[in-house]
Amino acid sequence: MTNTLHRYGDAESFHDDFVVFAIPSRGKNDQGCVPKLKEFLRLALRFHPVNLGDASNGGALRPSRNLNPTQHWLRNMTPDFEAVINGVNTPTTVAAVFDKRTNAEEFVKALKQADLGLCINVSTSIEGAEQCCMAAGIPRHSVGYSLGFQGKTEKLPNTQVLMLSTMCGHGMISHSLAKKMIDWVKEGRRTPEQAASYMTRFCSCGVYNPTRAARILREARGSMK
Repeated sequence: MTNTLHRYGDAESFHDDFVVFAIPSRGKNDQGCVPKLKEFLRLALRFHPVNLGDASNGGALRPSRNLNPTQHWLRNMTPDFEAVINGVNTPTTVAAVFDKRTNAEEFVKALKQADLGLCINVSTSIEGAEQCCMAAGIPRHSVGYSLGFQGKTEKLPNTQVLMLSTMCGHGMISHSLAKKMIDWVKEGRRTPEQAASYMTRFCSCGVYNPTRAARILREARGSMK
């Protein structure tokens, strides 16, 4: 079970979204696991992740208390992967986000060989997760499904807003923020990459996928034509 289970979209919408977690189990294998968590993240770097996450300290793009809104848009948008790795100092959940299936597959294969002794969770479409497991030569252990939204769904925002906001499973990307970023991209005030970077910084555990977000924003802009 993972908070990324509720990412909104059909199976095809996850063709560029693969999240691989490493999770220690309290009282089982959490003692001395910090070096293993760091090794997981360093191993991920070999396969070109678009984000790394530490549930205790955040992702590779983080907000800053020292910048005003005007300065924010001029800041460096390069993910700081080393900050994530160096910041892991306690048993926690760590994650690597990939925008290419082949990279995720190769990473899962490398994890099998590394045999870190941690629980590994792959979050994407069912088919995508199975392909990662098959590439590593391991059977899928279990599967979790999201039942989606129930109730008065007519009160929900549109599909693009939901896809952007639910990529942060802790609800740190509000519907209003996602809608504002869509509007700004449509108006030409920000590029899809700038808007995606902005939202990524608010995801407190670092599993937001800026590549998928930028694609959704480009599609929203294209829908105007």
